[in-house]
Order: sequence, then structure tokens, then C-alpha cells
Amino acid sequence: MRGPSPNRSIRPWLALAIPIGLAAGLGLYTFSYAEGLSYLSNDPGACNNCHIMNDQYNGWLKGSHHAVATCNDCHVPAGFVEKYLSKAANGYHHSKGFTLQDFHEPIMIKANNAKILQDNCLRCHGDLVHEVVAGATTAADAVKCVHCHRSVGHGPTR
Repeated sequence: MRGPSPNRSIRPWLALAIPIGLAAGLGLYTFSYAEGLSYLSNDPGACNNCHIMNDQYNGWLKGSHHAVATCNDCHVPAGFVEKYLSKAANGYHHSKGFTLQDFHEPIMIKANNAKILQDNCLRCHGDLVHEVVAGATTAADAVKCVHCHRSVGHGPTR
């Protein structure tokens, strides 16, 4: 009596390995093509990899925070784990949006990222504005720094 054919035991593995290999190869190519490693850095130029961010990047170059803050200082949480979780989530949403061209134009900040932005404004400027925002940082009608200071990080608005 003969055992199972070697070809029969290999087929299920091939059926699994081929799509996994294709997905991994396509993912690595896309990550390389999109300069994915640059997004793990603190370089503001990485935010300008995509042409849709040209106005924001050029505004930051001319803005008042250019000498003291990078994109990450304002747009991602300060904690190590939170920072990279935020970068991963934003990377996924940005790559999906730009690949499928299903993003709002002009690009707009989403609620979760607006909260991160507000938290970072207060992290740096909390001592200066604590009287203005005291007890009003989470409600829908809370004082939002960008309400009055919309052009601070990205230079003059059009």
C-alpha cells in the first residue's frame, strides 16, 4: 500500500502560498514605491510625498511653527506607542484614499486627528491658554485652538 502522493500534500500549501506571496510582494512593492519608510521618520518632507499635501507643506515652510515644530509635533500623539498607531491608521487611510481617489478635496482633518491636534496645541501652549480652555476641551462647543489660529501651522490661508 502506498502513502499519499507528494503532489497531493503540496497542493494545499501552494494554494495558500501563492496568494500570500502575491499579496506580500504587491504590498512590499507599494510600500517601496510610496516611500513608506519615510513616514516612520520625523521629516516633514515625508508628508509632502504626495502632491495633495503641497499647499500644507509650503504653508508650513512659511508658517510661524516652521522653526519649532514638525508635522508630527502637531498631528500625531506624543507617546511612542500612540504615535506609531496613529501613523499606521493614517497611513492606511491615506494610501486607501489616494489609491482609490475617494478622499475629500481639499483635504480635511478628521475628528480623531483634530482631537490629537488640539491635545498637542495644549501640550505646548497649555500654560499660556489654560484660562481660555479650562474645562472646555472635550465638548462639541469647546474652545478649539484652530478656530482662531487656523493658519498657524500651515502659513497664511488663501
